[in-house]
Amino acid sequence: MHVIDAGGPADTATVPPPASAVVWLTASVAALGGLLFGYDWVVIGGAKPFYEAAFGLVRPTDQAWAVSCALIGCLAGAMTSGALADRFGRRPALLLAAAVFAVSSIGTALAGGFDAFVAWRIAGGVAIGLASGLSPLYIAEIAPPAHRGRLVVLNQIALVVGLLAAQIVNWLIAEPVAPGATTSAIAASWNGTTGWRWMFAAAAIPAAAFLLGCLLIPESPRWLALRGRWDTAAGVLRRLGGDAYADSAVRDIRQALDAGPGRGLSAVLAEPRFRRVLLIGIALAVLQQWCGINVIFNYAQEIFAGAGYAVSDTLFNIVITGVVNCVFTFVALGTVERWGRRRLLLIGCAGLAGIYLLLGGAYLVGMQGWPLLLLVVAAIAVYAMTLAPVIWVALAEIFPGEVRGASMAVATTALWAACFVLTYTFPLLNAAAGTGMTFWLYGIICAAGFVFIHRTLPETKGKTLEQIERDWR
Repeated sequence: MHVIDAGGPADTATVPPPASAVVWLTASVAALGGLLFGYDWVVIGGAKPFYEAAFGLVRPTDQAWAVSCALIGCLAGAMTSGALADRFGRRPALLLAAAVFAVSSIGTALAGGFDAFVAWRIAGGVAIGLASGLSPLYIAEIAPPAHRGRLVVLNQIALVVGLLAAQIVNWLIAEPVAPGATTSAIAASWNGTTGWRWMFAAAAIPAAAFLLGCLLIPESPRWLALRGRWDTAAGVLRRLGGDAYADSAVRDIRQALDAGPGRGLSAVLAEPRFRRVLLIGIALAVLQQWCGINVIFNYAQEIFAGAGYAVSDTLFNIVITGVVNCVFTFVALGTVERWGRRRLLLIGCAGLAGIYLLLGGAYLVGMQGWPLLLLVVAAIAVYAMTLAPVIWVALAEIFPGEVRGASMAVATTALWAACFVLTYTFPLLNAAAGTGMTFWLYGIICAAGFVFIHRTLPETKGKTLEQIERDWR
């Protein structure tokens, strides 16, 4: 029996209803997947100097594998998320993600060796891969069209809150490290023996809350409709938006299913216009990663060390970047429906390309201290209000309804494959070409992304999912 069960006032069929408290509460529960995604993804950055010392990781390849191994799990989770969501429903798939988050966080904390650490990090990656696509997909399918952008951005807000929580937890747990401390001294310290383990274990608390919350939310009405459970779908829509909204939404869904292609990803690949949508989604997913911001979170130690900061100062700087990331994601909440998806993505690509030009130059001339920190913070601010949340909004909206789960899984898989390449190659690029040249490469990718979005992506704000699908036809 669902606890979330109150309906809002009736709406007219022509005016999109406001997002009721029920919708916000339901979306907030689903967004806990984003919070855990953010925490699990970034906790590795603050724990890095301590588990490396504990496990004796000195080779760049081992260090890169420790950070990037979770992406193997992300790929597995992303690839299976569509099949799970389409066969069993969005809600059961979210429940599975929550359970894996809880178990893997404890497993990582208790890892007795590097191989066990890697295995549990990969398991945590499976949960990230599942949640990264399922949470925005579920939110998009329950949201009124006029508020869908804000509600999907809520998932990104939860993500950056999780990201910030990981950074603060790391900073609070870690004891001060003496300047010039050797690797053996760090390994023997409380940080190297116990502290980093608590950093990972802390994720079990929000994972348990996510698991409980998923037991209380309804199934996606659009998935129910795909399974022919029209009465149940209409009941969910009534609880989310009232009788008139439910009637209007059911009519739209019926029309889309009557006009749409047959079920299965093969239907998308068989239709040139839908192939184009899938390719645009894949390109957007890859761009969100290859724009380069995630290396700042995952390799904060190297980036800030290159700017002249010690380990303890780096942990504090990471908290600063997390606060900025969180604050500017709220900016996206206020602009995504007013400015639109396309404009925000163009602003993000242009802004990052310009900042990376300056940042790369600063590293190349040997600049250190607060000017570099300021440029890093500016890049995170631009990313947080544009590419980070808005690409997830676009991915949750653009795919045809009958294959939305499968298409989202393909795009999310591409995102994590791109993230693996980005994360694994940064230490190698940094060693071979230097941090400055590496950021210039990311700037070129952002400039190419600007051209691509300008030429291919239409605006989708204010439209129902079914209207967006008809526009592609």
